[in-house]
Amino acid sequence: MGRAGARKLIARLEDLQAAACVADLSAGRPHPLSGNRRGQFALDLSGGLRLVFVPDQPQADYLTEGAIDWSMVRAVRIEFIGDYHG
Repeated sequence: MGRAGARKLIARLEDLQAAACVADLSAGRPHPLSGNRRGQFALDLSGGLRLVFVPDQPQADYLTEGAIDWSMVRAVRIEFIGDYHG
């Protein structure tokens, strides 16, 4: 991960802690994932590294018409830190 990646990881974790919900995130090119990572959300760190997380609350709290409404997600669980592209 290196020093730059570690700095970005700390910054993104602080961003997550400060946000009222996932939709409030702005740094790290926040984006929901698709395909085999559907239901997950990613933040860019350094190079190809990503911080990937999922909601950590009961489904009824964040689903709207069967899809995740990230503006309702107030707690997350980190699933992966690394490069999932290859």
